[in-house]
Formats: sequence, structure tokens, C-alpha cells
Amino acid sequence: MTAYLDTLGFIAGTLTTVAFVPQVIRLRRHKRADDLSWWTFGTFTVGVAMWLAYGLSLGAAPIIVVNLVMLPLALAILVLKWRYRAAPPRPLTKGDST
Repeated sequence: MTAYLDTLGFIAGTLTTVAFVPQVIRLRRHKRADDLSWWTFGTFTVGVAMWLAYGLSLGAAPIIVVNLVMLPLALAILVLKWRYRAAPPRPLTKGDST
């Protein structure tokens, strides 16, 4: 049963982590982050750090691994939001999607 639950945890964590990769790519590509909320991503990042601490205290590999991957992604979003905070709007060109 534990192996099943660990597999479930790894799959769930992978899906939720991979969901943020397009956001980081979009930020890098468009060099704009004015449509992102400091509050949302700030509290999310603190939550990820706390989940990591919780996983470490339990020794729960899925929680630890997923949050070790997610934390740098969340921090990257915050850093890119800060870096591109004053960027002027860039007109979308044909082929721009995400």
C-alpha cells in the first residue's frame, strides 16, 4: 500500500509541478510579468517551502522531491516578476501563444 501511495504522490506532484513550467517559459519569452500577482506567488512559494519542511519532517519522499523541484520554479517566477516589473507592454506577434 505504501508503494502505491508513494507512486500516487509522485504522479500528483509531477503534474502540479509541470503545470508551472509553461509560466516560467512564458515569463522568459515575453519578459513581462505585470499580469501575475505578487500575493499569489509569494504565498504559494512560502507554502511550497513549508510543504518541503513538512515532507522532510515525515521523511516522505514524494513530498520532499516534488517540493525540491517546485521551490526553484516558484522562486524563478518571483525573480522574473521582479526582474520584468517595469517592462513596457510588448505587442503580441503572430505565432505568440502562451
